[in-house]
Amino acid sequence: MRKSLNLLEGAILPALSALALPIMATSLIQMAYNLTDMIWIGRLGSGAVASVGAAGMFMWLSNGLATLAKMGGQIKVAQALGASKIEDARAYANSSFQLAALFALCFGLISLLFAKAMIGFFQLNTEAVILDAQAYLLITGGLVIFNFLNQIYTGTLTAMGNSKTSFVVTTIGLLINIVLDPLLIFGGLGIPALGVTGAALATVIAQAVVTLSFYIVVHKDDVLFHHLKFLQRPSKKHTKEIFMIGLPSAVQSMIFSSISMVIARLIAGWGDGAVAVQKVGSQIESISWMTSEGYALALNSFVAQNFGARNGERIKKGYRLSMILMLVWGLFCSALLIFAPELIFRIFIQESDVLPLGVDYLRILGVSQLFMCIEITTEGAFCGLGKTLPPSIVSITLTAARIPLAICLSEFLGLNGIWWSITISSIFKGIVLCSWFLRYQHKTLGSMLKQDSKTLAEA
Repeated sequence: MRKSLNLLEGAILPALSALALPIMATSLIQMAYNLTDMIWIGRLGSGAVASVGAAGMFMWLSNGLATLAKMGGQIKVAQALGASKIEDARAYANSSFQLAALFALCFGLISLLFAKAMIGFFQLNTEAVILDAQAYLLITGGLVIFNFLNQIYTGTLTAMGNSKTSFVVTTIGLLINIVLDPLLIFGGLGIPALGVTGAALATVIAQAVVTLSFYIVVHKDDVLFHHLKFLQRPSKKHTKEIFMIGLPSAVQSMIFSSISMVIARLIAGWGDGAVAVQKVGSQIESISWMTSEGYALALNSFVAQNFGARNGERIKKGYRLSMILMLVWGLFCSALLIFAPELIFRIFIQESDVLPLGVDYLRILGVSQLFMCIEITTEGAFCGLGKTLPPSIVSITLTAARIPLAICLSEFLGLNGIWWSITISSIFKGIVLCSWFLRYQHKTLGSMLKQDSKTLAEA
């Protein structure tokens, strides 16, 4: 396994970039992974896209559970490594994997037992779409453990300053998915055409291979992974700390996805085509937020390690440089969605009655991409400090405002009113969270620097 980066010393931008670029590339691989599904499923029609979109909402909801274990584990592992507490880092990593496995088994059981009722929430209009959605949820939800474990592997490696391994392993999964998707969806080589069910199987098989690849690659690491014992009794102390730090992010993620499910139910009132537009549009939009999340993960580990080492000035410089880069990226994504929406959306769905809806979606959401990048980058910095509550408060409050805003605006603007409710809330989230962090940074990190200077003077 490649040597981890030194995030505590040396030039900041090269260190951040060396860590962030593989993570961002991994995010782009994940985006390509999702878009590959959409391209092939889109060939089956908007109904198939709607079914995957409905089931995918619950997979998104489940990510809140993975986020608790991943975020808490990544932050505590990075802070422990920054403070040179290797045994604690190992204990945090072990507890993170154990929590993720437990949550995955629970969610998988729920998916198997209640798939019909869960899909029924969306009140889809076509029986075939409903059955496809149930099948997709049964497979991807029932076997979500591979997805969860992959996230913990990625988070732990990032905390160590190693992002290249995740990129390589995730690329393997993408290649497998690219091959399996058309084969299982449309049939061939003696395999029958399985449609949406085939897409679900391709996804789970690829995720399982990624999990196995992670295990094989990191097993030789003698810092953390070689010392992990997943079957041993969990450490109450380390598990509790992970839980408490990861809980706000998990609640934020699950409430965000729950609100999105309510919004999706409102969208369903405009027909299955509108549901398909949201599914495809959100995947296209992921070019901005998944890349920003990738950089935010790198910033998270950078801030966490330096917080553990009490390098306050280095944290401030790292955030400033990261924000400049993400502002440029956000402007590019906004321009892309605003000025070339039809060209992009046509790649996925060509149906004449659905295409105009997709163009409107991309243009309206394009306005908010810059602010979304600001929010995500700032959240990464906050979380690296172990302060997961401020991003959760901002996200939950302003995301919840989408529901009444969507209801009001849709009375005047129809379906586009719902898209505007998402854009307006995203703009405010970026502004409010960034302002909060700048104030917190000035107060808290400034105090840290003064205290450290006083300690040095006394010594």
